[in-house]
Amino acid sequence: MSESSSKTAPPVFVPDWGDEPCPKPVIPAASPEQTAAMMDGVRMRENPAEWAFVRLSKLIEDFEKGLDKDDEVGARIVGLPGDGTMSIEDVGFWGPDFILFIGRNAHGKPVRLIQHYGQINVLLDVRRRPEEREARRIGFQLSEMVRKTDKK
Repeated sequence: MSESSSKTAPPVFVPDWGDEPCPKPVIPAASPEQTAAMMDGVRMRENPAEWAFVRLSKLIEDFEKGLDKDDEVGARIVGLPGDGTMSIEDVGFWGPDFILFIGRNAHGKPVRLIQHYGQINVLLDVRRRPEEREARRIGFQLSEMVRKTDKK
């Protein structure tokens, strides 16, 4: 067996994962600096749920940069009961295929959305923080998790 044939090729859905940098996000209104900030420290991942989580965390962090000090990120997710909104307290993944959204519904009750990475449709929106605490920023927390899960 030759050396080249003994290496395992990456899965078709992520043909250049590993040391390759991730593809650049294509957001026409984003400046080159914003695009560079979103890509900072991001590389493709073999696990599709982890790869979706990595990019989702960067998008949340970028969204939070435009919020007022008393606002925090919320979400409107198709399929949730009622108005389909939740305050996001945390996001995670369970590879190879689940993305997890943990938060509270409009009534303050805990909710956990378990979603297949191939079906993520999340509209990030702005929520006024509760009076009793300062606004939370989860984007930085998620970026820390991305760094911790990076095997490189």
